[in-house]
Amino acid sequence: MSGLGERWLTAAYRGDAWLGLLRPLEALYRWAVRRRAAAYTSGRRLAWRAPAPVIVVGNLTLGGTGKSPLVAWLVEHLAERGWRPGILSRGYGGKCADYPLLVEPSTPAAVCGDEPRMLADQSGVPVVVDPDRPRGARRLLEAGCDILVSDDGLQHLALARDLELVVVDGARGFGNGRCLPAGPLREPLSRLESVDATLVNGEAQRTLPVAARRMTLVPSAWRRLGDGRRYPIAAPPFAEPVHAVAGIGRPERFFETLEGLGIEVMAHPFGDHHAFRADELRFADHRPLVMTAKDAVKCRDLAPGESWVLEVEAAPEPAFVAWLDECLAALRVRRVPGKDDTNSRAGEMPAHPPK
Repeated sequence: MSGLGERWLTAAYRGDAWLGLLRPLEALYRWAVRRRAAAYTSGRRLAWRAPAPVIVVGNLTLGGTGKSPLVAWLVEHLAERGWRPGILSRGYGGKCADYPLLVEPSTPAAVCGDEPRMLADQSGVPVVVDPDRPRGARRLLEAGCDILVSDDGLQHLALARDLELVVVDGARGFGNGRCLPAGPLREPLSRLESVDATLVNGEAQRTLPVAARRMTLVPSAWRRLGDGRRYPIAAPPFAEPVHAVAGIGRPERFFETLEGLGIEVMAHPFGDHHAFRADELRFADHRPLVMTAKDAVKCRDLAPGESWVLEVEAAPEPAFVAWLDECLAALRVRRVPGKDDTNSRAGEMPAHPPK
């Protein structure tokens, strides 16, 4: 996101009064969202239903919420329970000449996008990038997956889904509660009434319009960028203070996490999905450099030798995990692999498992 876009997003979460001037455009945006959803519900547009369960992990707002760590946790959880999961992504920031793209160990982040590259490295499960979600889902099925996790696919209605999970940043919530361009919402808050679960990342600073589960991001290890060696989180293997760079949806969250670990930080925030240059990662004092896992996949060949990655893991509350396992048991019974409901309507999805 450009500097202008970052300033607008900050204003939207802060609720600056001047955004009221954009409400006529917001009304037009809301109309377009309603019209598109109605087209799928009525059958004027058809959603493709995969012959395997589809779980969508998304958010209602622009900017980072912590959904990618939840996706990584989710596919590990699924694998532990005997599923063969795969991840489907839009691949924002990547440029590929031919889709669908199955992310290989040699696929650079510049081609597939930083989040798919990170998720492929972290999870070890098949990751497919494709702006056409149904086409990408078919590729995952060809790779042997029997359950699909769509990363940031809440608004991509062309792919029918069995479960919808929404992640909310507890610190920022829904900002001023308005839709684009007068606020940060991709869809009206009423959309939360139709999703299966809402998870709040961290402590909610504002009252939410629906009941929500809680998740946290837990630092798990320090990883040396050059050789991948991991060190315990309680014993930082570098001298302080450190330079910290973050090109994520909310860089402040990364800096706050480091400070919470007792690390003295010189913070360098960048826009989400920032394409780093080598000069942005090298400092005259030669202090150690610390970054996020998402940024690390773009900086392997750019960063200086004394560069470190803070690994984090999602930790959903036990009540959510128990609920999810009930849903998965119901999905295993209800979905029969091999049946291709190719032209299913989005408004005619089977009943969801109990919440």
